[in-house]
Amino acid sequence: KQTRSQFYLALTLSSALRQMVMKVYGDGMSACVARVLLCLHEKETEFELVPVDLFACHHKLPSFLSMNPFGQVPVLQDEDLTLFESRAITAYIAEKHKDKGTDLTRHADKEAAIVKLWSEVESHHFNPAISAVIHQLIVVPLQGKTPDAAIVEENLEKLGKVLDVYEEKLGKTKYLAGDSYTLADLHHVPYTYYFMKTGHAGLVNDRPNVKAWWEDLCSRPAFLKVSPGLTVAPATN
Repeated sequence: KQTRSQFYLALTLSSALRQMVMKVYGDGMSACVARVLLCLHEKETEFELVPVDLFACHHKLPSFLSMNPFGQVPVLQDEDLTLFESRAITAYIAEKHKDKGTDLTRHADKEAAIVKLWSEVESHHFNPAISAVIHQLIVVPLQGKTPDAAIVEENLEKLGKVLDVYEEKLGKTKYLAGDSYTLADLHHVPYTYYFMKTGHAGLVNDRPNVKAWWEDLCSRPAFLKVSPGLTVAPATN
């Protein structure tokens, strides 16, 4: 039978462990929050998701702005460190826990450089186009407005050109940065998941190498833990 002193010791240790666990502030339906959660699961790292009600604009409250002055999710707290911007957070997690779970950065110099290169491609070429489409098909309808078809078409064209590059690259390697899954792939996943629920999924499905790559990414155990939180249904037009 547990004594009172043992009980309080266990309670103290439990509290200390909770304080040491990384905290992610955000909502699991956010693609940028999901990007961080996916990284944490790939690294098999304990964390606490602290809910932030985006519909109630809690990310614009002074308490949240003190962590991220731009008022956007996610925010990561790791003891005395506070980070925002999802890709900065995933890079930190991948490096801090480089000896756990999936090697997301590769540590040979040339391999690591290629991971960074394709991570930059995602950030500067893929994400602006796909996020613009998802904004029109998800955020705009939630605001009670009609998506701007011209913006959608313009960015679908841009996205198609990026995916043409991917199609060629993925004909040579299994993943973007080589034959191992890395941050360069992971960063694509949440927005692509939403995109594949729209009526424009053919941009992926009509490119065999891109389609095979996507099917691999969305079947990973880490993503299967994250995907139930990606609940917003985009318009299909």
